[in-house]
Amino acid sequence: MKKLFFLIIMLVAMVGTTTVKAQNVLDGIYPKEHVLNRKPIPYPHVREADVMWAKKVWRVIDLREKINLPLYYPINTMDGRYSLIQLLIHGIQYEGLTAYSTKNDDEFKVEMSYDQVLYEMGAVGDTLQVKQEDGTFAEQIVTGELRPEEVKQILVKEVWFFDRNYSRLDVRIIGLCPIREYSKSSGEGGSEEVARKQTFWVYFPQARDLFARNEVFNPRNDAQRRTFDDIFMKRYFGSYITRESNVYNNRGIDKYAVGMEAMLESERIKTEIFNFEHDMWEF
Repeated sequence: MKKLFFLIIMLVAMVGTTTVKAQNVLDGIYPKEHVLNRKPIPYPHVREADVMWAKKVWRVIDLREKINLPLYYPINTMDGRYSLIQLLIHGIQYEGLTAYSTKNDDEFKVEMSYDQVLYEMGAVGDTLQVKQEDGTFAEQIVTGELRPEEVKQILVKEVWFFDRNYSRLDVRIIGLCPIREYSKSSGEGGSEEVARKQTFWVYFPQARDLFARNEVFNPRNDAQRRTFDDIFMKRYFGSYITRESNVYNNRGIDKYAVGMEAMLESERIKTEIFNFEHDMWEF
């Protein structure tokens, strides 16, 4: 009886040791703590009286460009890393990040629930008629699936301004809007076409704390990875301007120019912003 008792104790101890060892598995050589405890660097204070000039612009970050791939991948969570759209969805669901509807353009007026965000992302259930073995049809509910790989572009709203207190041209990102590309049926013929849709807006200053605590892949050094906040604050991304504030209801470039003319107009706006800072200096 005593031998049986001691045998049971040894088995329990071995199971407990195995469980502890399994919980202490470290995928690396040290626990990552630096990025998890980071805070975003506060913006310098800006007075209205010091802003001599300002221009509001909208630009598109194409996630398929090589420089922007760290924002697009990984498609599924890997090594504790999220893609940009996965991080935004995670923040809305668990971190209290607020999503705003695109129905009122980009004024951050109408808040959206998590279910509404899933609907805009196409992750909605559907009812299909499924043929049974006896030849009859029965309704079957298909659960919606979130497809982060469908978000191929990010629309960025930002303000460029010249602050005479610091004597420099600066920029503040105001909001981010994922743009989803997906296939949809174009009619009775069954042919499909690619559709583009603005899903939701996120107020960038509110998202900075979440961005500062999540790292982005660095192809040159795994030990010195940037954060999402670094990517946006230090402008480590490629983009092109699609709209500037104007008297015509802030119409986009695509409303009055196409092809090469649209590209030249985008470059004109970019050059105009650069030239303003250049003209402020005297040599």
